[in-house]
Amino acid sequence: MKLCVTSYGSDLESKVDPRFGRCDYFIIVDTDLMSYEAINNPAGQSGGGAGIQSGQLVADKKCEAVLTGAVGPNAFQVLNAAGIKVFTGASGTVRESIEKFKKGEYNSTDKATAEPHSGMK
Repeated sequence: MKLCVTSYGSDLESKVDPRFGRCDYFIIVDTDLMSYEAINNPAGQSGGGAGIQSGQLVADKKCEAVLTGAVGPNAFQVLNAAGIKVFTGASGTVRESIEKFKKGEYNSTDKATAEPHSGMK
């Protein structure tokens, strides 16, 4: 499965960033092979529309699921429209979160779990 994990850093030992739209990095992981690509989030410092831009980037990378701390309404709408499942509540390192994901320890959400613009705080 192609999974996107939000991160503060560019490798599997980095901490999960609890923000989706304004995370520092997206770690795109093949969960079967544990190979990955780190993408610096260009929307992380934008003045507005970060959730939409981030959601589109993840959709363009053909991810099947997102693992993050929380996701706002605009990002959720983009991800949902692209058929990408959203799993929230992730913490610890990217690697630890992926292992928990593979064990089924996260549930997908059917709605936003953060208020609009909460990542700017």
